[in-house]
Amino acid sequence: LWRATFCKETVMTTIIAAIVGLVFGLGLLVSGMADPHKVLGFLDLAGLWDPSLAFVMGGAIAVGVFAFAVAKKRTTSFLGGAMHLPTSRDIDRRLVVGSLIFGVGWGIAGFCPGPAIVSAGAGQPKAIVFVIAMLAGMWLFELAERMSHGTPTTQTGGR
Repeated sequence: LWRATFCKETVMTTIIAAIVGLVFGLGLLVSGMADPHKVLGFLDLAGLWDPSLAFVMGGAIAVGVFAFAVAKKRTTSFLGGAMHLPTSRDIDRRLVVGSLIFGVGWGIAGFCPGPAIVSAGAGQPKAIVFVIAMLAGMWLFELAERMSHGTPTTQTGGR
């Protein structure tokens, strides 16, 4: 009985995650966030600035504010998993440097992680290169973190 329940819950969670991911990806495509030329036009304040993505971002912020307000009142997710909301409010060196690296990468490539994965899935070569570089950067960060904390690395990637 437990095995059947576990499998049913896992399958349902996977299906819901796939649907949510599909809706998110479609939203990125429809909004233009997956088009690096549109994103770079939005970031080009000194040239031919395209303000249309400001409305997309404003809508995303409004949805996020509502979602976090609801999430703060819950102890479990809608699918029954534990809630893991950020607790730190510190603005430290790591946050600032990470934000700068993110912004520079976004400004150079016109991609951030979500739209890059959507565009890579659509077969855009620039996005595929970006996703490979992003994954390599994540791996290097994890390696540096483990070395600085003296945590041994494993073949599975777990700590």
